Amino acid sequence: MTELSIALVQLAGSSTTFILIGVILLGFILVASMIKVVPQRTAIIVERLGKYRATFTAGFQVLIPFIDKVRYRHTLKEQAIDVAPQICITRDNIAVEVDGILYLQVLDPQKASYGIDNYRFASIQIAQTTMRSVIGKLELDRTFEERETINVSIVDAVDKASEPWGVKVTRYEVKNISPPQSIKDAMEKQMRAEREKRAVIAESEGTRQAKINNADGDKQEFILKSEGEKMRRINEAAGRASEIEQVAVATANGLRAISKAISEENGLNAVNLRIAEQYLGAFAGLAKTNNTMILPSNLSDIAGIVATATSVFNEVKDKKK
Repeated sequence: MTELSIALVQLAGSSTTFILIGVILLGFILVASMIKVVPQRTAIIVERLGKYRATFTAGFQVLIPFIDKVRYRHTLKEQAIDVAPQICITRDNIAVEVDGILYLQVLDPQKASYGIDNYRFASIQIAQTTMRSVIGKLELDRTFEERETINVSIVDAVDKASEPWGVKVTRYEVKNISPPQSIKDAMEKQMRAEREKRAVIAESEGTRQAKINNADGDKQEFILKSEGEKMRRINEAAGRASEIEQVAVATANGLRAISKAISEENGLNAVNLRIAEQYLGAFAGLAKTNNTMILPSNLSDIAGIVATATSVFNEVKDKKK
């Protein structure tokens, strides 16, 4: 009987220990479920008995166990969502594969939770449908040029549709526009032909400009040569005129000197002597250059010539007086 009592007491003590441990664990679980630490740029939606209660943002938050429940969790940072490639038909009936990246941000966590089931999926679908609509209005060549227009159109459409969801679409970027391989080959041939055309035009323009430059150079050369020839002739004419003028001045000075010399005493006799010397010198020159000696028919002609010259000087002298 004593041993049985001891065993029952030991069993009761062990049960009390297990119950105490269970109560402590339950208390930790309750405290853990009551306390919520929300990270920065994150929002949680709390429901109380299935009904929206509050939106908790970053910081330390307390919930009522078994009554309050965290139903949704949203990031408030800007999100980059990859829009999968899709086939779009252009205005000229060319099938192109287009993909892009959609950037959006949750502004109202409550609307993002209850306004739509999945705002990410919905935003992607609207972006794809809008992209097909915009591409369908453009020809293939313009799709590569109108990327900015496509981006703006998609942003406007998705942003307008996502406003009731508490989501703001910041921008959209088209990543790739891939036409079929046959179209790529045709475009490559077209670009090659266009490059060759530009090369031929550039070469012809260069040849044309070179010819114009050469013609202009020849023109300038001829002008400069003619100007130089003109200046040379003007200078030569001026030189000849100056020479003639100087010769005339020298001759006039010589004549004045001779006239002055004649008017002096014994000047006339000197002139007569000079004329006789020149007359005889002329005969001497003829004798040197010819085999035949030329003599005047009458040697008295020398005296006659001298007399004639003397009479001329006398008349000039008389006129001066």
